[in-house]
Amino acid sequence: MYLIPAPAKLEKKEGRFIWAYDRYVTVDQSCSQLVTRQASLFCDGAEKELGYRPLLTRGAAQAGDVVFKQDDTMKAQSYVLDITEDAIVLTGDEAGLWHGMQTLLQILEQEGACLSALHIEDAPAIVNRGYYFDCTRGRIPKLSWLKQLADRMAYYKLNQLQLYVEHSYLFRGMTELWRDDTPLTAEEIMEFDRYCAERGIELVPSLSSFGHLYKLLCSREYSHLCELEDSEGKPFSQTGRMAHHTINTSDPESLQLIEGMISEYMELFTSRQFNICADETFDLGRGRNKEAVEKLGKDRVYIDYIKKLAQFLLDNGRRPMFWGDIIVGFPEMIKELPKEIICLNWGYMWNQREEETKWMYEAGAVQYCCPGCCGWNEFSALNWYAYNNIMRMCTYANKYGAIGLLNTDWGDYLHVNHPDFTRVGMIYGAAFSWNSNILSYEDINRQISRIEYRDSSENYLAVVAKIQENSGYDWNVAVRYWEMKRGLHEQDEVSVGLMKERIGQMDNIDQKDANLKEIARELYAQIEQMDSSKRALVMPQIVAVDAIRIFNQIGKFATADVLGCTYENMPDSWALAKELETWFYFYKRVYRSISEESELRYIQELVCWYGDYLRQIK
Repeated sequence: MYLIPAPAKLEKKEGRFIWAYDRYVTVDQSCSQLVTRQASLFCDGAEKELGYRPLLTRGAAQAGDVVFKQDDTMKAQSYVLDITEDAIVLTGDEAGLWHGMQTLLQILEQEGACLSALHIEDAPAIVNRGYYFDCTRGRIPKLSWLKQLADRMAYYKLNQLQLYVEHSYLFRGMTELWRDDTPLTAEEIMEFDRYCAERGIELVPSLSSFGHLYKLLCSREYSHLCELEDSEGKPFSQTGRMAHHTINTSDPESLQLIEGMISEYMELFTSRQFNICADETFDLGRGRNKEAVEKLGKDRVYIDYIKKLAQFLLDNGRRPMFWGDIIVGFPEMIKELPKEIICLNWGYMWNQREEETKWMYEAGAVQYCCPGCCGWNEFSALNWYAYNNIMRMCTYANKYGAIGLLNTDWGDYLHVNHPDFTRVGMIYGAAFSWNSNILSYEDINRQISRIEYRDSSENYLAVVAKIQENSGYDWNVAVRYWEMKRGLHEQDEVSVGLMKERIGQMDNIDQKDANLKEIARELYAQIEQMDSSKRALVMPQIVAVDAIRIFNQIGKFATADVLGCTYENMPDSWALAKELETWFYFYKRVYRSISEESELRYIQELVCWYGDYLRQIK
């Protein structure tokens, strides 16, 4: 039997508890009303595993009951679970009881109605264990999918969620921001906030307030607040929006605007925390702030703006958070910020070093460590890369006393990957932030294959792991080539340099595509090993495999054009165009099953351009 996260202490006992159809789940009088509601959710889950719904009551337990008891003197989020031949008793503080229910559900899933006797004592290594999902760049999920995400987060004992928002909320009166999009509404967010809260998850608002404000600062109404002039006159590009659009902090109207957006947005959440982001302010001092930066220094201009936003939030009863990539260059300045502020210290390398975490610790920062699920710019997530990054950042979080782990899932370059793929990285973060005894890559993948994918062979993720070894012309390069050929941005040299850097990935490309066809066949074969409730997860993965294979062949033409590469076998360009367009029909079906239209139009524009491009080749 596998449990994710692994409990801090588990002792197996003799005997088995038979969960008969007439057993009661009894919520003790000590339990809050929230626990009672969560017990009902537990019974929903138990019904799926048992085939019948346990009886639910509140009050004094009788012999043979499954009993939930609340003890708020216990360590925060801790629980004790005892399964004997005669009864099940789950004891914990309010949050701990909910976590213990998830453990019990995982046992039910694997053992059915006959449960092995055991004793579990459990509590998390890191108090705040979160997940961060990009709801702006490319993909805005449907509320139904977000609720499914919250359910899976709760199942793995995560307790915080943030949705990254730039322009993708229906701000009142700011119509230029969302007129061509499918933004989240206030009603949706408030409904989702309630849904999360009932499942032990704090939904923390996150809003870009400094850098990464491309849609806001390209609008006619607000472009005058952009650090760089004439931002509204430049053509939209994916590369450009990643590199520019920092707000002009020297204009008092900028602060007034951002504070107004924060004020409108924060009232939708029950959380008393707020992430102002403030990361990747690439253009600061390159335009309208040039004189101020030359006079005061970039660090001073940056920190003074953060101080103002932080104080605004504190004055409104919120605890501020911000990304730490800028302040890590001058960590001692953390002392100038309010002591309540939380620094979100991120790093995404597979061999991520610990120095940045150490520097912020030594400077006295209250910090989260923030690794990544490593799915951005990819059709399929880089699970090996994510495992190593998350494992290291969890280790640093424990070593340097970080109060939280926030595992990120970004949507750079249109969020082309299916969000369910990064569920694996999310589970790595859940497992390693709860229990600091970290399993090997192979072991945790076997466990996830069994628990998350209901794969009796425990081999599903081993097959998935082969995918990225066979990528040649990846999505990042495909987007850059598309924009370079259309003259949409000023970074042609960077794009060509990236193609030169990645050209080695095109070695043995025909063999890689043969491997991908075999991987697709293996994934089809895995369906037999999976529970029927999980089989729908396989098709999107196969669609991703086909995308990688098709773009590998497109890459032959692109690299021949830019770098003069030659290949022994060149595909029929017209046939390849038709294969690309057929693939895209099914990609759109998968996309629309969980996401609003949002920026799907840009992916379609790219695919159609490549189709036309292939038909022009002689």
